Amino acid sequence: MKRATVLFLILLAADAREKEAALLQQAAALAAKQANPLQHSEPAARAGAKLFAHECAACHGARREGSQKAPPLDRADVRRAPPGALFWVLRNGALRHGMPSFAHLPELERWQIVTFLQEVPEAKSRSQP
Repeated sequence: MKRATVLFLILLAADAREKEAALLQQAAALAAKQANPLQHSEPAARAGAKLFAHECAACHGARREGSQKAPPLDRADVRRAPPGALFWVLRNGALRHGMPSFAHLPELERWQIVTFLQEVPEAKSRSQP
């Protein structure tokens, strides 16, 4: 029984990662050219971290590690995604995939979250030369 449960959870996580990648690709086609006006801004990234903790961590994990509810966001493909694609996902959501819209947040705050998501997490950046 435990093996079946573990296998189910592994398949569920793999499915969530595939859906997240498909969502980013769909968004990228629509919004890839939109630039992040806050890119490389440390104050924006810090504000984005606070917003992420309040708005996103319940599903995506406090360290962006993912959960049973949502895929991890501490991945290279998220950091390399066009900023406009991430902004599009935040604005529009994807209810079929369990991702709500965050259009209720002001545009500036959504860009702050994008800035945070595209930063290399501190623990990983310290371990790399």
